[in-house]
Amino acid sequence: MKRGEHLYTGKAKSAYLTEDPDKIILHFRDDTSAFDGEKIEQLARKGTTNNKFNAFIMQKLEAAGVHTHFIELLTNEESVVRRLDMLPIECVIRNIAAGSICKRLGIKEGIDLDPPIFEFFLKNDSLHDPMINESHIVGFGWASEQEIEDMKILTARVNRILLKLFADANLLLVDFKIEFGRFNGQLLLGDEFTPDGCRLWDANTREKLDKDRFRRGMGGVVEAYEEVAHRLGVELD
Repeated sequence: MKRGEHLYTGKAKSAYLTEDPDKIILHFRDDTSAFDGEKIEQLARKGTTNNKFNAFIMQKLEAAGVHTHFIELLTNEESVVRRLDMLPIECVIRNIAAGSICKRLGIKEGIDLDPPIFEFFLKNDSLHDPMINESHIVGFGWASEQEIEDMKILTARVNRILLKLFADANLLLVDFKIEFGRFNGQLLLGDEFTPDGCRLWDANTREKLDKDRFRRGMGGVVEAYEEVAHRLGVELD
């Protein structure tokens, strides 16, 4: 499959049309950004690492019954996916308190959350992805009531699957955000699942092995991503 016309450029991925109108090519770049694009750097090997990491996770989810947009790896930095009509919504699950919820609510980082906390956010960088509720989603026509229920059910299912997957690799899945889109009347998991969009800690030391290393200037960002991939058995070479 050949890369066609450029479709859009995101913070860390670019999308291209293909000869099949139902499929696009996602190119995972080495770009790394934080704080809604205010901090940007290029980190060698990140595009390849995230592309192969995402393919691994998407295939694990598919095998467990979660339908995704992923079709196949194309190159080290590219994947073929179904072209979705994306919902402008981010679904977030928090298993351990970290990040924005600590700042927002004055919560100490590291508190276990049982049951996990689920939140909706509007995907809009210029507004800094504000938190929204179900009334906002229905009222502004971003998704139907059934789609809201489906997103909640699917996000919880993803959490259950990945909690075990990461636990088996001696990792804590602290939190994550995922996005969904429509394809032929069905809601599919879209976008990506990589350490860019989740928090992962070592289960013993609670060392951060995700994009918080970039946000906080800790260094070793790609090395941490590669460590996670290695523990999971992702083939990067």
